[in-house]
Amino acid sequence: MKFVFLYVTATSKEEALKISSSLLEERLIACVNMFPIKSMYLGNDKIAKKNEYVLILKTEKGAVPLISKKIAKMHSYSIPCITEVSAEPNEEYSRWLMAQLVGKPHK
Repeated sequence: MKFVFLYVTATSKEEALKISSSLLEERLIACVNMFPIKSMYLGNDKIAKKNEYVLILKTEKGAVPLISKKIAKMHSYSIPCITEVSAEPNEEYSRWLMAQLVGKPHK
């Protein structure tokens, strides 16, 4: 099984919790780390600043299309940031991740 981390931004703590809880309950992700951030980007030729939350979702590569689809449905942004990063966890953590993801079928 190949593992990946998904880096996802959310507009608020509430949105981050909603997305994370849903994906955990469906066992599409094994774990999530979330923390507040300050984002800056160009919008209408001006620098925009926003408070957001980052989610680092730990899952297996095969689940990414379904996870991305579910995030897009729950997210308030029309184009949410969903970025896949390859991961090579140690053997013990890999076994733990696998056990979390195969506990019951994905919905």
